This record gives sequence, structure tokens and C-alpha cells, in this order.
Amino acid sequence: MHNNPNGCSWSRLLVLVATLFLASCAEGPALRPDAAVRKWVGPVVNVPGGGQFRTVIYYGPWQCSQQLMNYCREKCSGSGHALQGCMWLADVKMDYQGNVMQTGSRFGMTHCCCNYSTISVGANESARSRWNNARDGFREQWADRFGAWPTDSTGLSFPAHHVRDLKHGGNPTDWENILPFPKDIHETLNGLYNQCYANSPPWTTVGVDYPYGE
Repeated sequence: MHNNPNGCSWSRLLVLVATLFLASCAEGPALRPDAAVRKWVGPVVNVPGGGQFRTVIYYGPWQCSQQLMNYCREKCSGSGHALQGCMWLADVKMDYQGNVMQTGSRFGMTHCCCNYSTISVGANESARSRWNNARDGFREQWADRFGAWPTDSTGLSFPAHHVRDLKHGGNPTDWENILPFPKDIHETLNGLYNQCYANSPPWTTVGVDYPYGE
């Protein structure tokens, strides 16, 4: 799920912010997002050594841009698989403000629907159990890094979404494979994943570079 074509790992973005190197991961111009797009705005987090950053997650899913489609095609072929579809699940945007500079980056969370084999029912249940046992601790670690685990308007925690789904061999506890999602959107993703794995539109065609405004 290394979803930034520019090579910066999702879990390393926080470190890059703290060391003021986040601009090296920047992709494209600043955005003016469509107000209709769902988003989570995290709290301001103080960075050791000075400065602050804030995380904003914009939620799709959208059709992949050409860049992300190419990335997924290369990722699938690199492991001996074929690309069946590409889903741009969300954009994670981080903004840093310090005493002498302001910078930021956005990171496209992309699911590459490679023709992976499905795992057995027993293996799937085992992976699910691993996640259930790790869930509370994972949310606490997320909150330590990003200020809070996202919640809805009633205070209920967002469910965690596994970008590469467990049924197709996704790692249940890997930071690179987990993103909090609003419950109502999360509940639609299984059906959309089935479309993507079936090589069905719209996930087989390229979308725009900036799906929520430029």
C-alpha cells in the first residue's frame, strides 16, 4: 500500500513533518477542496523542537489519477500479479507551521486491486482476531502521533479500514495498511472492492488528478 508515487511512505510522513522535510513529498499544487467532500480535521499537534502540524483526511473513494493507476500497475506486476482495478480511497494532507517556514504534503491512499488469491476462511478469521486484539492499542498509538483517533458527531470512533483487505492477504496490524474511515463510507467499501477485483468500471478507467477541487 505504498501509495505515494513520489516514494514517501505514509507512516514516515509524521517523521518528515517533525524534521521539516515534508515538502520533499509534496505532490502538485495546493488544493481548494470541494466543501461537499467528506473530511476529518485533526487537532493541532506540537512538534518536538518547535512548530505545529495538523492532519486532514479527505475521503473518497475516487477513480485513480493516471499517476496512481501507473503506480498500481507497476506494483501488481512487480509481485507477479495483474492489475484489475485501482481505487483512490482518500487523501491524507499534513500542514506544518514553524517559526521560519510553512510546508505540507498530501498522500494518496490507493488500493491496487491486483489479482491476489483469497485466503481461507480460517486464515481470514485469524487475521481478524489479530486486529481485534490490537485495535485499542493501535488507536492509542494513532492518537499519540496524530492528536486523536477520528470520531463522528456522536463521539463514536471511526472504524479502521484495511486498505489491502484481509480476504486478499492484507496485513491486519500494519500501519501502512490501516486508515480510519467514517462508518457509512466504510460500509460501502466491501461492495466497491468486489467491483474493483472483478475488473469492473469505474475502477478500470483513469479519473482526474484532483477529485475534490484544485
